[in-house]
Amino acid sequence: MAEKSVHEPFEAAGDPKHAARATRSAGRKMRSLLLDAASPLFRERGLSGTAITDIAAAANAFPSQITYYFRTKEALFVECACRDLLYLARATEQAALKARTPREYTHALAETVTASDSVAFFAEALTLTRRRQDLAPLVERTIERLHAEGTRAYAGQVARHGWRSLRAPDESSRRFWAIAIGVVLEGYAMGRSPDELCAEMLRVLGEQAKSTGEAARLRLVDDRDTSPPSNEES
Repeated sequence: MAEKSVHEPFEAAGDPKHAARATRSAGRKMRSLLLDAASPLFRERGLSGTAITDIAAAANAFPSQITYYFRTKEALFVECACRDLLYLARATEQAALKARTPREYTHALAETVTASDSVAFFAEALTLTRRRQDLAPLVERTIERLHAEGTRAYAGQVARHGWRSLRAPDESSRRFWAIAIGVVLEGYAMGRSPDELCAEMLRVLGEQAKSTGEAARLRLVDDRDTSPPSNEES
């Protein structure tokens, strides 16, 4: 009887592939639940202050499930930080969609990034991977995706509004996140408020692009400055 009950779900599914898909779906759901439970605990208590049993209790799971899906607490920490940073990147894109000028766009991005602790959380993961190189590939993939999506979003806004970017979209995206990480880390160490972090980030970023009207005026000035002198001036 026991052997029959073990195999009943597979027989009911009628298709081994269906059973495999169901297993994968359940696994993805459990991984997501564990990440959801672990992230706020890691943010509040840090890596050393968070026990696997605490995470399991918050997720209504068993400690063995954490080691099954993530192997170690450190790997779970890094994956939480990477996921949260990508969530933040998506939020910055959404916050900047209504911007009509380059200045509004940059301000929306900086304000969203500095209002969250996701960048500081990710920086802790970066420090951890210096000692755990086996976790570095996840961080590398996250950074590549961060830059790719940032480049796509910025290029889309430039094309949509007809702005003249002062840098290539890829360079702008990489520069933005490099400045964000630097400003947030320094600001957290100095105890700066989100408003102070935002102001500092805007100061360091400077101008990103010109709006259509600004670009037109710039072209007129350039044309005037580069025109050859008239006979009266010579």
